[in-house]
Amino acid sequence: MTDHNRERDEALPHGVQGAADRNFASTVRGFSKLFPGRRYGGGALVILQDGEPVVDVWTGYADRAGTQYWTADTGAMVFSATKGMASTVIHRLVDRGLIDYDRPVRAYWPEFAANGKSAVTVRQVMAHEAGLSQLNGVSKADLLDHLAMESRVAAAPVNSLLFGKSAYHALTYGWLLSGLARAVTGRGMRELFRSELAEPLGTDGVHLGRPPADAPTRAAQILVPQRRWPNHVFDFVAPRVAALNFSGAFGSMYFPGVMSLVQGETPFLDSEAPAVNGVATARGLARMYGAIANRGRLQGQEYLSERTVAALPGPPGLRPDRNLGVPLGFHLGYHSVPFGVMPGFGHVGLGGSVGWADPASGLAIGFVHNRLLTPMVLDMAAFVGLNRLIRSDVARALARGFEPVPDLGASPYEVSKSAAG
Repeated sequence: MTDHNRERDEALPHGVQGAADRNFASTVRGFSKLFPGRRYGGGALVILQDGEPVVDVWTGYADRAGTQYWTADTGAMVFSATKGMASTVIHRLVDRGLIDYDRPVRAYWPEFAANGKSAVTVRQVMAHEAGLSQLNGVSKADLLDHLAMESRVAAAPVNSLLFGKSAYHALTYGWLLSGLARAVTGRGMRELFRSELAEPLGTDGVHLGRPPADAPTRAAQILVPQRRWPNHVFDFVAPRVAALNFSGAFGSMYFPGVMSLVQGETPFLDSEAPAVNGVATARGLARMYGAIANRGRLQGQEYLSERTVAALPGPPGLRPDRNLGVPLGFHLGYHSVPFGVMPGFGHVGLGGSVGWADPASGLAIGFVHNRLLTPMVLDMAAFVGLNRLIRSDVARALARGFEPVPDLGASPYEVSKSAAG
């Protein structure tokens, strides 16, 4: 694990650790300005061009008190950016012939046929078109039991108002994919994140839920308000609104006690919620999307087949999602951003952590941080401005030539070595 006091690259702004090609000075300065002090937390940014790392930097603090520095192996709970990771697990299984996008889910997971879902395909699930986004009155205890949630989504009826239309499955998406993956492999998503993502990518920085005690990756605390002021009217009305068929995003995300799961030591991290509770370093995200942006290969090794990668970009999203109201163009588990704001595809998480691939240019990005609902109310949009700097610096690097930076952070094999020692 990298120590904060390790010798710093003198080309980096004060307080920023890591390494960056000289062409990316504007990007790194922009990144550093997102974390101006202790109360703004910390984060990391990794950029790969043609599969080679050209930026790997981090700064700020990993705890709410502002006493623990962010390090090379600090990870963040990346919320919905987890969906991109879970989707990549499925694509790896497709590559091995274990799953076909256009076959019904019940062909692999017979229990899923319940309540008239026998024709719902894997592709429809991965496009958020299965009509299964609503939580339908789950309790916090239910939600923390991933096996119960897999059974619950398998038994649920489709919402006829949403089926066949893009309607973001904010939480249920993860259990739909984990139930499918378990049916064909016999293994849960926490294990599959290690065997299908972290290990072949050569990084420890990809976990579902809290990293094990012997893992180099440490989850940063989430900067979120810790006090809860009771609102008895809201607490009475909210469950009833969420239960309505037309409750939209609220019905797909709300359950009693939702805020408590990201407060304190983040109880959410001790469950398996493959739509939202991934813990990733920027490096882990960037390496995964780096393979996707580089025709399925990373550092000379095939990670996904070129055929599978070629099918991942979807058509431009011009129709608003029924739950989000934004045309994000969901396709095979990733989304685009309309109007060319961010070419390529990937997945953004609540607060603004993001993993992104642009196969047309060979660019891949991982950006993670631990700030949520703080004085920087535009956290979700902060990356859009940073992306503009990245694109400008990439163009400069391609014109002038660039030098890859060293591989930083721990690999999963360092864990097994330390355990053996």
